[in-house]
Amino acid sequence: MLSLCLALTCAIAAAGETRFSGVVTRVSDGDTVWVQPDQEDGAPHRKRVKLRLVGLDAPERCQAHGPEAGAALASRVQGRHVTVRRRATDDYGRALGTLWVGDEDVGAWMVNEGHAWSARWRGSGGPYASEEGVARNARRGLFAAEPPFHPRDFRRLHGPCDAPRTQRNPPD
Repeated sequence: MLSLCLALTCAIAAAGETRFSGVVTRVSDGDTVWVQPDQEDGAPHRKRVKLRLVGLDAPERCQAHGPEAGAALASRVQGRHVTVRRRATDDYGRALGTLWVGDEDVGAWMVNEGHAWSARWRGSGGPYASEEGVARNARRGLFAAEPPFHPRDFRRLHGPCDAPRTQRNPPD
């Protein structure tokens, strides 16, 4: 029965997924890219898509290891032809999904190399928990310095990187 429920859940999740191919034109940070979709059969030029990679959480740009995470992602995908598996759109209008170069899940690579955490929710270690374990054990990337400061805690304490400095570091 459990396997049937799992199969149905996977089928429902896959039904809501859309896929497209394109070229990464910009990397905003360690978990956000811009993709220019391929033109389809002479269709007019399609608008770039801002994609937030799901399943991982990379350090903020203004946080320790943030610039390194963005640079690692850029070195892997900038200017490359990719496949996007889009699952949803967030409150900020970004597409949410996974990014693939050939048969490689870029999110799994980011976490395995120590440039991001596996996203956790409801007591789960997240989809890249095993990759995070490998990175932690090897002390790769952000896991080389203990303890790394999780981005959600950084945002809660300092606000977003784009906020004026006085807002990011309010007086005590």
